[in-house]
Amino acid sequence: MHRIVALLIAAVFLFPVTSFSQTRKRTTAKSTRTSSAGKGSDVQRDGARRVADQIKVLTRFIYLLGGVAKGLEAFDDDAARGNQTSSAVIEQVKRNKLSVRTSIQGVRDGLDALELHFRTTPELQRYYIKLAGSAAGASNADDQAGANQFDRAGRTLLEVVNRLTDVLLEMR
Repeated sequence: MHRIVALLIAAVFLFPVTSFSQTRKRTTAKSTRTSSAGKGSDVQRDGARRVADQIKVLTRFIYLLGGVAKGLEAFDDDAARGNQTSSAVIEQVKRNKLSVRTSIQGVRDGLDALELHFRTTPELQRYYIKLAGSAAGASNADDQAGANQFDRAGRTLLEVVNRLTDVLLEMR
């Protein structure tokens, strides 16, 4: 038994511990990644910012239109049934409808300006194909609002938001 213990102690001292460890320090090379912000030019980033701004304007407007549209369509339904309402309420509803149409026309003007910017800027012309028709969609929504179809106008504007989102995704 003493021989085995002595042999084990001798083995520990004869075989250095460092022989079991790694002999060379390994380092990992840092990969060079290009940032996505570095890909596009300043013009492209500005174009993407403009598209994002239009998406924000449209989604905020559609959210507000939802509540207003229900009230306006409910009033029209009551009027169709022959329910009597005061002239002050009728005037207020007319002003609200006009305000909605004016807002949709403002959205359309913003989309017209965006389309013009993309069409006339060489770095953005390749995205114009997907963007084209956005202002026409807002014009259709204006026509639908003029025909007291406010819910349908909101859905048409949602299609415009989808188109703008597709453009923004392509610009990444």
